[in-house]
Amino acid sequence: MRIHRIPRWIHSWLNGFTWRLPQKVPTLYLTFDDGPISLTNWVLDVLKDFQAQATFFCVGENIVQNPHIFRRIISHEHAVGNHTYNHLSGWRTSTRRYLKNAELCQAAIENHGIGCHLFRPPYGRITPMQAKALRQRYQLIMWEVLTCDYDAALSQEACLKNSIAATQSGSIVVFHDSFKAEKNLRYVLPRYLAHFAKLGFQFKGLSNPSVI
Repeated sequence: MRIHRIPRWIHSWLNGFTWRLPQKVPTLYLTFDDGPISLTNWVLDVLKDFQAQATFFCVGENIVQNPHIFRRIISHEHAVGNHTYNHLSGWRTSTRRYLKNAELCQAAIENHGIGCHLFRPPYGRITPMQAKALRQRYQLIMWEVLTCDYDAALSQEACLKNSIAATQSGSIVVFHDSFKAEKNLRYVLPRYLAHFAKLGFQFKGLSNPSVI
């Protein structure tokens, strides 16, 4: 069963995480997980076409391997977040190793002269102890809308329809700039943006990069 909108009771149950940001003006917070990779360049071009800002939760090793793409994210004034260095599942990783991995990602980000206070656990899987430690430094960002663009069994049309239906003003929406999600992402993202732009929505990043 695919869950595209996270129920509000889960927001309350797992408190201390940011799931959505209600706004008086129709606003969406698009986020992209797992880059930067070559596909991220296409995402940046599409966002520019719609004058949309977003937040990129980056994997540290991808930053190191693709520094020019990471710098392009920054130059386009998108927000960036820490997504661990090796895309670790917190449920399968000791707290000590998990925190060290997050530190490695933070160093990769700060190596480009910017700060970062946003963290998203890969897969949304994190233990209470890990969350408590990370909360001292980061705002822990989850999501309200999961596009499921990575699901190869999900048709492009269904991915778009379900994502639109699950979205409301203030939603934090997850897309993936990953090769696994590429087929659905290339179809869904421009159509999703066009749909909500026509309705008068703004697209904002969760924060702007801060110079360190």
